[in-house]
Amino acid sequence: MIAFCGLDCSKCEAYLATQKDDDSKRSEVAQKWSALYHSEISPGQINCDGCKSSGRLFFHCENSCEIRKCCQSKGVDTCASCSEYACSTLSAFIKLAPEAGRMLEKLRQ
Repeated sequence: MIAFCGLDCSKCEAYLATQKDDDSKRSEVAQKWSALYHSEISPGQINCDGCKSSGRLFFHCENSCEIRKCCQSKGVDTCASCSEYACSTLSAFIKLAPEAGRMLEKLRQ
């Protein structure tokens, strides 16, 4: 499952922990992401069924992700099909997650 931004949800640690209902993995991911993103992330926040689902979403994706909000408002499946590809928001994100950019380029072909 490819997220709006081009990340592969099936490889996401939060998605995998949620699908396995693995509280130990949730704790590992929360600790890792807290350090990586200089933020307090609790194991209870590590729940996600993928950003396109109507189920559980990681708190950032649900509340703060400008890419998700933009794609939903434009009715596009991913940024790859957006007429404004690649906007400044997406370009900044791709610098942090180059694998997402590679996937979006693949989808555009």
